[in-house]
Amino acid sequence: MKILLATSYDYPHLGGLSTHMTTLKTGLESRGHTVDTLSFTDVPKWKQYLIARGPSFILNKISKGAGYHWTLERRQKFLENMLSQEKYKQYDIVNAQDVFATRASIAAGLPTVTTTHGYLTYEGISRGAVAEGSKHADRLLAVERVGYTATRAVITVDTRIKNYVKKETGVEGHMIKNFIDVEAFKPEVERCEEFRKKYGFSLDEKIFFVPRRLNHKNGVIYPVLSLPAVLEKHPNARVVFAGTGELMEELKSKSAELGISDHVTLLGAVDHKDMVEYYAMSDIVLVPSVYSAGVEEATSISALEAMGSGVPLIACAVGGLKEIVNDGVDGILVPDRNVEAFSEAMVYLLDNPEKGEQLAETARQKIVEEYSHFAAAEKYEEIYMKALKN
Repeated sequence: MKILLATSYDYPHLGGLSTHMTTLKTGLESRGHTVDTLSFTDVPKWKQYLIARGPSFILNKISKGAGYHWTLERRQKFLENMLSQEKYKQYDIVNAQDVFATRASIAAGLPTVTTTHGYLTYEGISRGAVAEGSKHADRLLAVERVGYTATRAVITVDTRIKNYVKKETGVEGHMIKNFIDVEAFKPEVERCEEFRKKYGFSLDEKIFFVPRRLNHKNGVIYPVLSLPAVLEKHPNARVVFAGTGELMEELKSKSAELGISDHVTLLGAVDHKDMVEYYAMSDIVLVPSVYSAGVEEATSISALEAMGSGVPLIACAVGGLKEIVNDGVDGILVPDRNVEAFSEAMVYLLDNPEKGEQLAETARQKIVEEYSHFAAAEKYEEIYMKALKN
């Protein structure tokens, strides 16, 4: 098949959706398919900024959420115009990665299936882009409902999102959990010293790695709040964040307020291809997601990559993380927003490195057996074939 993966967002970019597309592309190509991508990045820069992004700032000042909706609608229209070109008729199927890309593909008359990575409306509310109960939130929810009912098949990345789609639209989706490239993300812990020297970290530090966008639902403030108690017993501990977002300055100020700035490193954006090296140089990975405005973490790709890379994982017991991690067997789960529990788990794994090694070994085995991009690609292929018969 000739398959087009399309999104109204940027690609590539830092984040799970982009990682999903890259990994799915690799998996499908390994099965002999031709796979291309189309995204907002393919729109000329002047159109991106002058038409889609520029007016949104002013519109949001007039009515919170108006600019957010404007931008998404413009992105859809740009994709629709491109997909209407003759060259895109060669594709057997379009796998849209968001509901606005779905609308664009359907409007262009192309056979379309949709992968749903989250809760568009409620994620907008969670990060403050849209006001809860506003007309703009209602419009976004209406877009979701129309998109999910119009597409040939809906694929969701966890059970909660599948239930959400069913509740809002009556559509029965196909749940395929997120997955990783198990050949790229594999244990490289024996190269820890090499990578620490490469990135300028001390060999005697105990490094907690947080591969997360710096936003509220990812709970990134909690490793900072938990670190002082850890430092009391392990003064060589350090938390390293890889990601950008609106909480960057808050993390800096809170670290300074707690007197731990020298033990907190904010790397900013890290290229995805380099992430395996950061996993390898880390002692423990933290995925501190929280429940926020009706939004829960899906099947976290960061958690899967950590487990696949042979590094012990501490995660919060929310959303898809509860499906990924078997507490005490292949990782540790703690209640979200619980600073004391998070600190205790961090100290426990530093005190018991052999337990961490055991968790990591079991986790790697699980990832290979259950979260391989090869197995996921086969499942996607089956859905594409059924959709084309509709």
